[in-house]
Amino acid sequence: MSRNDDESLDGRMNGEQPLAEKDSLIQRLLYMIIIAFMLSFASTILTAVTVIQFIVMLASKGEPNERLADFGTDLGIWIAKAARYQVAASEVKPWPWTDLD
Repeated sequence: MSRNDDESLDGRMNGEQPLAEKDSLIQRLLYMIIIAFMLSFASTILTAVTVIQFIVMLASKGEPNERLADFGTDLGIWIAKAARYQVAASEVKPWPWTDLD
């Protein structure tokens, strides 16, 4: 069973947030700038994986590569966690400051 089944995904996206110290506004601004660059890079990676997955599906008569699909799901969860920090919906910084899950 994939670790990206529906029950697991719900827990990873909406599960209890670990306690995190509130950063000063200057620290938060620095983290937000760094995470913004990381989000931009993640968007580029997502585009590349999307193209590769489409090529794989063309070659395999519509069957996706499970590892690429799982990677895309993990990347999407990271993007969601980064976005939550960026808009101050969470004090928990995404990977590499916390575990990837």
